[in-house]
Amino acid sequence: MGKNKAVKVVQTAGRDRLGDFAPDFARYNDDILFGEVWSKNDVLSLHDRSIVTVSALVASGIIDSSLKYHIESAKKNGVTKAEMAEIITQLGFYAGWPKAWAAFNLAKEVYAE
Repeated sequence: MGKNKAVKVVQTAGRDRLGDFAPDFARYNDDILFGEVWSKNDVLSLHDRSIVTVSALVASGIIDSSLKYHIESAKKNGVTKAEMAEIITQLGFYAGWPKAWAAFNLAKEVYAE
């Protein structure tokens, strides 16, 4: 394990948005994905997990509210505006220029706040 102490990540978006409709999916989202995977931040920091997640979403063409949420989380997790600009620029070459343009539009909104 890493040298940092893990911080428990608490997420309720699954239950808030899908709890009545898809309770199992909501539980997997909140308790497994965030409660377990994201909470292993003593191994891979929240900063780095945010970079990986934003990169995966952009590369997959997921340029919607989930990407915006994860860019906001990245900002909260210490990813600077300059780092985000470099991440998206790098992704432009490997994931596609139009995807990078779309991601930049969301990132500009988040980092302007």
